[in-house]
Amino acid sequence: MKVIPAVDLMNGKVVRLFQGDPQKAKAYDYLGEPVAVAKKWEEEGADAIHIVDLDAAFGKGDNLSTVSEIIKAVNLPVQVGGGIRSLEKAETLLGIGADYVILGTLAFNKPEILEKLVEKFGNRVIVALDHVNGKVMVEGWRKSAEIRVKEALAKFLELQVNTFLLTSISKDGTLEGIDAETLSQACKFKDARILAAGGVGSLKDLAVLKKIGVYGVVIGKALYEGTFTLKEALKVAREASS
Repeated sequence: MKVIPAVDLMNGKVVRLFQGDPQKAKAYDYLGEPVAVAKKWEEEGADAIHIVDLDAAFGKGDNLSTVSEIIKAVNLPVQVGGGIRSLEKAETLLGIGADYVILGTLAFNKPEILEKLVEKFGNRVIVALDHVNGKVMVEGWRKSAEIRVKEALAKFLELQVNTFLLTSISKDGTLEGIDAETLSQACKFKDARILAAGGVGSLKDLAVLKKIGVYGVVIGKALYEGTFTLKEALKVAREASS
């Protein structure tokens, strides 16, 4: 199981939100600039870096220059999401060195663009299934996509997407535990690689995710608040299942 620290950007700073609410952003300035934070996770053994441009997601500008700096600074796979709502934006990010782009709103509103990107970039395209009680949300988590996670998985697998980021919105930033039920159902889909996010608050959560069979886990607040270390998380992810 891959362990992927999150570097969420707002106003050029690394922040964490609570349940996706921009009014409840907490900055982690003490860790340094975003590039320094990404380098810290790289040095501690991260498998990849997960960047979300929150300003772009909420339609309030972007952090493209910072994203570019991080990509250049680390020798790890970097996946980028947040506000990628056009073919041009996705191609720009892949062009500056992002290994993967994460598409949410675009995948649901303009599947024909998603198909073009998959045709051109293959498995470098990840679809985000951000959900509340199994129902997918889009547009910065503010609007329902009127589809359930399982239906969305089936739909996008047919479009040749194979990697999905499942975020439990109600648990995101809470440290209160994962949505094991939804993730278990998702992992039953043959050929789907599931990245889990939202609610990770203990090493026990990571052990459960590994048992469920997720491909990777995106961890944010637990690392930033020192609930456990990246080294400890990697140990759980890599030790043989008992």
